[in-house]
Amino acid sequence: MQRVCFQLQVKHDRIDAYTERHAAVWPEMLEALERCGWHNYSIFLRPDGLLIGYFETPSLTDALAGMADTAVNARWQASMAEYFEDLDGAAPDEGFLVLDEVFNLEEQLTATRAGLDSSPTN
Repeated sequence: MQRVCFQLQVKHDRIDAYTERHAAVWPEMLEALERCGWHNYSIFLRPDGLLIGYFETPSLTDALAGMADTAVNARWQASMAEYFEDLDGAAPDEGFLVLDEVFNLEEQLTATRAGLDSSPTN
């Protein structure tokens, strides 16, 4: 499962409205996200509007393509575009910056334990 973390910037004067919109996302949108492979999806928002999103998916390419093929996503992205800075005409789900994962606890623990398991004992 691929872990995806992304960044966007919400306009400072739209933070409250953005938060309200996400208190009850359209059920059709929620179903589309799940169907298209967006799992364990969360959005975090700093008081200054820095938004960090996280989800897990078998394939980011397939997850994005799946959503692009839904009518509800086109409506949602069009309605949400006004909330963000620096999209340069892109839809929010096309304009986000994917962040590089530099540390994962479970992966390092697994690697460390595998190394310990194969090391000679005294």
